[in-house]
Amino acid sequence: MTEPVPASVFNPNSLDGINLVLLDRDGVINHDSEAYIKGPGEWQPLPGSLQAIVDLQAHVAVAVCTNQSGLGRGLFDDHALMAIHEKFALALRHVGGEAVNVYFCPHSPQAGCDCRKPAPGLLTTAMHDLTKTPEETVFVGDSARDLEAAEACGCLPVLVTTGNGRQTAETYPTQAPVFEDLAAFTQALITRRG
Repeated sequence: MTEPVPASVFNPNSLDGINLVLLDRDGVINHDSEAYIKGPGEWQPLPGSLQAIVDLQAHVAVAVCTNQSGLGRGLFDDHALMAIHEKFALALRHVGGEAVNVYFCPHSPQAGCDCRKPAPGLLTTAMHDLTKTPEETVFVGDSARDLEAAEACGCLPVLVTTGNGRQTAETYPTQAPVFEDLAAFTQALITRRG
């Protein structure tokens, strides 16, 4: 096991007043793949991620915001994506949690939409639907585009070093808090909330 990337200077006060945690999917909740996650058989949760979501749900609202350009690229269809998300929902229920809303962008990078991260569209839609403000929202991701989407809509960006996060931490200049994984972030948030 490699050593974790040194965390940025983390100010626990930044978690005060947080009532919504938005999560990227691939690389944060489940293993990522350069070939895309194309069906439920390829969706495998990262160690500790499902329990972290359950733990979060006891304190804050939780939703997922994910680019799924494999749809726009023709690599899988709506039915496959829905089957992946149903597997995710069943896995959460199995460990005592509740299914979460999954907001996704189906477009290819060339589409020029306002929902594909780093554009803030997915995040602003989730905040609107869940009646939360940017000031009370965190977005946890593993890539530069996740951090940029959070910054674009005014919520707190958080980086985890799972998925592409280790490379992002080493190459992308950011002041965002950095955690080893979703479980570590969740523990920090819950500890701060007392």
